[in-house]
Amino acid sequence: MFDYVLFDLDGTLTDPREGITKSVQYALRKMGICEFDLTSLEHFIGPPLLDEFIRCYSFDEEQAVRAVQYYRERFSDVGWRENILLDGVPSLLRSLKKVGKRMAIASSKPAVFVERILRLFEIEMLFDAVSGATLDGIVSSKAQVVARALDMLDVTDGNRAVLVGDRLHDVEGAHANGVRCIGVTFGFGGRQELQNAGADKIVSTMQELETALLL
Repeated sequence: MFDYVLFDLDGTLTDPREGITKSVQYALRKMGICEFDLTSLEHFIGPPLLDEFIRCYSFDEEQAVRAVQYYRERFSDVGWRENILLDGVPSLLRSLKKVGKRMAIASSKPAVFVERILRLFEIEMLFDAVSGATLDGIVSSKAQVVARALDMLDVTDGNRAVLVGDRLHDVEGAHANGVRCIGVTFGFGGRQELQNAGADKIVSTMQELETALLL
């Protein structure tokens, strides 16, 4: 059914919670806010950081920009490596590659970090394109990175493409570009969030995901 498969990264292919939450904690401390419970910061995994700092801490845009800069101080040093590749990901990607699927990453994380992480786990060669946010903020929303990924893959028919992701932003970004979204419950959004966002299909395991993508 799908010739083109776009993947979110955080919560879909990797578990980045340690690196992201510790980097958010570091940024907040620099902003004069102490957050001791890393679990309470997991909502930062997925959405654009700038938006989440504004939404959760009532920062104005200037403060949020500064918080993102602090976040990147730590993340660019050690945070990007505090990451775990989810079980079954290499096998899934190889299976899709074997049958001729063209694949891309479409992540709200800056592309420079996405590329580092793919190389860290030695899976970069399995993707035909990498679309991520830009450090200058010009490209930041999920809809923008999905649009760029589709363009990089030369997709002309949205019915032939699908985005796989774990958060409502993935569903919204896919639908904004006229493509379907398969939601995965093993990430950070959960089934209810994905259902409410209107995910076209929801799966709970890598095997279910592989089956859905190979139909």
